Amino acid sequence: MTQSRMTVAEILALGPVIPVVTVGDARGAVPLARALVEGGVRVIEVTLRTPAALDAIRRIAAEVPEAVVGAGTVLGADQVEAALEAGAAFLVSPGATEALVAAARRAAAPLLPGAATVSEAMRLLEAGFACQKFFPAAAAGGTAALAAIGAPLPQIRFCPTGGISAADAGSYLRLPNVACVGGSWLTPAEAVAAGDWGRVRALAQAAAALRA
Repeated sequence: MTQSRMTVAEILALGPVIPVVTVGDARGAVPLARALVEGGVRVIEVTLRTPAALDAIRRIAAEVPEAVVGAGTVLGADQVEAALEAGAAFLVSPGATEALVAAARRAAAPLLPGAATVSEAMRLLEAGFACQKFFPAAAAGGTAALAAIGAPLPQIRFCPTGGISAADAGSYLRLPNVACVGGSWLTPAEAVAAGDWGRVRALAQAAAALRA
């Protein structure tokens, strides 16, 4: 199965943690991705928060075929097109707008839209999104909020992101409505800047070993 044909549900099932990566220099994208994959983490979300992001996605998609690389912080239709052209296998947004959803549908792109409230989650479910990002997870109530949402909406599977660390990831993964978690702790800025890929690999190994 090619990356472009994977569904969001299939992508979220590839591992318990999706690293949320902000790339300042695209030259480090390939060794970073290789370190994550070697540690057992295949899905990588590169946020579109820097000028280097699209080039980083392009390099990872071309040179690390074992990785399933996606674009995060996708906010509009222009970013949908640019991310897909760069080789992104999926898209992640902190929220959802009608224009963004429409653009993703036109492109037949797997989209993980964000929700922070029950009403937002219900609207996305009505729109056909049974997999959603819960963001910002910690600020929106953490595991208590997700457990409460899961009672009336058990059909939604979440990837909580925002304020999650290695210390509390397990508590999220134990919830039945959590498919995986997203976090930036796998790629510490100082380790990436120093090219300390051994540390990234070790953090990935620990994350891949997490179980619900």
